[in-house]
Amino acid sequence: MNATLANRKRERTQPLAAEAPLTFAVLVFPGFPMMAFSSLIEPLRAANVLAKKECYRWVIVGAGKGPVEASNGVVIQPGFFAGDAPKVDRIVVCSGGDADHLVADEALSWIRKSLRGGADIGAVADAAFFLARAGLLDGHACTLHWTSQAAFTEAFPDIELRRDLYVIDRKRFTSAGGVGSLDMMLEIITRDYGAELAAGVAEWFVHSPLRSSVDRKLMPLRLRTGVQNELVLSAIAIMEDAVEERLGMAELATRLGVSPDKLERNFRTELSISPNGYYRRLRLKRAADLLAHSTLMVRDVALACGFASMSSFARAFREEHGHAPKGMRRH
Repeated sequence: MNATLANRKRERTQPLAAEAPLTFAVLVFPGFPMMAFSSLIEPLRAANVLAKKECYRWVIVGAGKGPVEASNGVVIQPGFFAGDAPKVDRIVVCSGGDADHLVADEALSWIRKSLRGGADIGAVADAAFFLARAGLLDGHACTLHWTSQAAFTEAFPDIELRRDLYVIDRKRFTSAGGVGSLDMMLEIITRDYGAELAAGVAEWFVHSPLRSSVDRKLMPLRLRTGVQNELVLSAIAIMEDAVEERLGMAELATRLGVSPDKLERNFRTELSISPNGYYRRLRLKRAADLLAHSTLMVRDVALACGFASMSSFARAFREEHGHAPKGMRRH
């Protein structure tokens, strides 16, 4: 192989080492989650310190003029608003649990203009809702906070939702929020400047190195359930993907390659509940999430969660949550 071809091959396998700093804009809406917000910006700051050069710049943009209050009550003053925001390389939308209802035409105009200019677009926590409603996630895979995943799937059945800490799909990047945003930023830093700098940033924040793709998929389950048993985690993952289908426990055990008795023993040891009992609780939790975060009719929610009749759904929901399904919607 001649020197020119060798150099070209090496260039393709090395991360981007940008000559000019890469600029992020974080678009914040009222009620934005501070943990996800900090997990976006702090890794960029640490990367600059560790690299001893300005790898990144960042600006904070508000959808409108004036200060913006986070979900924890902390108030920040964005440096720009969507109407005068500068040209950037990447935009990240950071919003709270009302992302499915947000209306911000000026912000969308700025995002679309930035896309035409070559920018990458991202979202953390529930903000994937905002991008999806604008058609900006069409043809891309994504993720968002686990409490909104059921409603997202119902609202956008043609968008591939991955139950992962984060998803980077070409020019779109999304995270489930919280420290999942830090994992996503470590992956982005790896792609931009290499694994050594990303590992240094992870160490800076006393954070685990980048996780494998399998571990990233199970991590949200571990965080939500506290379950460490791999068999139980794998069973729960299948249950979550088959809420409407309502699998029989024999079939679930077959998919996992174990006997129903072994599955039962592991669930009772880990969670003090049978697999069937956990599955029922999971379906009722999914129903509560849909009622809180979607506009589906109660009957449609029941069907989407594997209940064949409204009476059995209403009875089970009241036993689990202490009030009727319609009461959850009023809450």
